[in-house]
Amino acid sequence: MKSRKTRGDGPDSARTGKPDGNRNAYVSALWGLKSTLVTLLCFSAILNVLMLTGSVYMLQIYDRVLSSGSLDTLMGLFTIVVVLFVFLGFFDFIRTRILSRAALRLDDVAAPAALDLWIRSGLPGAPDRAGQALRDLGTVRGFIASPAMAGFFDVPFIPLYLTVLFMIHPWLGWLTVAGAVVTAIIALTTRAMTAGSLRRAAGLDAAERDFADSSHANAEAITAMGMQETVTRRWSDLHVDAMASGQRGSDPSEILAASSKAFRMLLQSSILTLGALLVLRGDISGGMIIASSILSGRALAPVDQLIGQWRNIGRTLAAHARLMSEFKAAPIQPARITLPAPTGRIQVSNLTRLAPAAAGSAATDRARILTRISFDLDPGDGLGVIGNSASGKSTLARLLIGATRPDAGEIRLDGATQDQWDPAVLGRHIGYLPQTLTLLPGTIRDNIARFDPQAADEDVIAAARLTGIHDMILKLPDGYATRVGATGGGMALSGGQIQRVGLARAIYRMPALVVLDEPNSNLDVAGDSALIRTVEALREAGSTVVVMAHRPSAIAAVNKLMVLEGGKVQLFGNKAEVLKAAMKSGAGGGAKLPGLAPERPRTTTDVPHVPVNDNTDKRTSA
Repeated sequence: MKSRKTRGDGPDSARTGKPDGNRNAYVSALWGLKSTLVTLLCFSAILNVLMLTGSVYMLQIYDRVLSSGSLDTLMGLFTIVVVLFVFLGFFDFIRTRILSRAALRLDDVAAPAALDLWIRSGLPGAPDRAGQALRDLGTVRGFIASPAMAGFFDVPFIPLYLTVLFMIHPWLGWLTVAGAVVTAIIALTTRAMTAGSLRRAAGLDAAERDFADSSHANAEAITAMGMQETVTRRWSDLHVDAMASGQRGSDPSEILAASSKAFRMLLQSSILTLGALLVLRGDISGGMIIASSILSGRALAPVDQLIGQWRNIGRTLAAHARLMSEFKAAPIQPARITLPAPTGRIQVSNLTRLAPAAAGSAATDRARILTRISFDLDPGDGLGVIGNSASGKSTLARLLIGATRPDAGEIRLDGATQDQWDPAVLGRHIGYLPQTLTLLPGTIRDNIARFDPQAADEDVIAAARLTGIHDMILKLPDGYATRVGATGGGMALSGGQIQRVGLARAIYRMPALVVLDEPNSNLDVAGDSALIRTVEALREAGSTVVVMAHRPSAIAAVNKLMVLEGGKVQLFGNKAEVLKAAMKSGAGGGAKLPGLAPERPRTTTDVPHVPVNDNTDKRTSA
């Protein structure tokens, strides 16, 4: 008898980027940059002191060199200036490099957790708040590495230039302060006038991207039914609305940015005019006029730079706020101990799942998808779940694998509830074939091995052989190395091939619990036969198998049967007993089970129909 493999059952030692769980990953990443921010402030202080080189040099040229006519003094001053500007370039390079590395460090810590939020947002019933996590993190990362971020570190040193101006003459200092106040008012006005438009534009941009992505995913249906024109028209409407909203936010920003730039140039001329007046009064020297102009321009440069980047700053602040909200709302991952490998014993008690609340309705007014579902399965059991469409079969499958949570009741695996397990550890002991399957971009081997970098070739081949696709894979251009997926030029597989690869992935290394949702919806006769052999082999190895079915061949190898109707259990028990009960209720018309479609015609070499007498109970001891 085959034994189920349990290698790799220990805690995942790979770096996940989640020091305290997803809830704290982004905040932890920001706190991890504290020392970097202190370093940046130190370098910014040195840079801003070196920025005084130009104004001091001009002061010395006009007041010392021109008055003395000394060439030696000129060359000595120029040599000093060259050395100082070399250091200025070096420290500016170092600051830029630190900013880029800080952005990478933030991404390195928070990106895995952001991807986890993004993946979980695709689960049924999950809120959409995490849909922007990766894009928002990219926005924040890009801003940290941008020149606008350097402008923030220059703002604290504006008083340095103002102090020097006040030392030259108080009038020059007060004029520059007045200019800074006007510039700040322009910046605040820009923020107030563009904040709403930027938020609306971000929402419209997201709607446009989602529609374009959905159109790409449904390209075949759109082309076949001649929907290109209507779809393009709808996308154009969304695109125009997004562009118009963005432009409404840009118009005042562009006007105010131009006004700020013009005002700053006017301020420099005003400084020169006031400086000339003070020279005529004999209060300052001629060299101080040029030095004052340079100093005032440098004092207002960071503010002017931030105003020019105000739209990007607004987007970054909005992205930061969403990230804080998304990570704060993420569930806390409690500390867990490593439980023994599960054997597949399942206890389901009073399981109830409600539909999401409809828009505008009370949260308590929710329809029931499943109502008080209870059953037990032992290792080696095979359960077939049948029922009409919308009877709750797929919802039950998702609850069993932990993809969604019940509103009432509980599921215990080997006596432990699902939240007592580390999801990464428990996932190794669960196999799942969803009703709708898309292979991830990568090789056939990658998909079967669940992208485990330490997967053994023999385990991958064993899964392929068991599901009957080993020969099919070898006929592909590159065998197990054949690339599949929607991106990267992957090979397009048929629906049946995708489903069989997904089945091999589900039974990879013989998990303790295997849940198959409509596993033969795209299979031919050979695929049906392979499915039956796979379920039998899983049960012989001690795995617990649950099959949601519409066709009788899918439940040929199970020993228990459940009939769902309206989210409630109508019949449950050994397969033979359930079939006999169905025959009795059929009033002589034969077994007619809800949701079970008639089997297609077969030849004598095909898999037989579902037997009434069940002889498939091949459970092994735990």
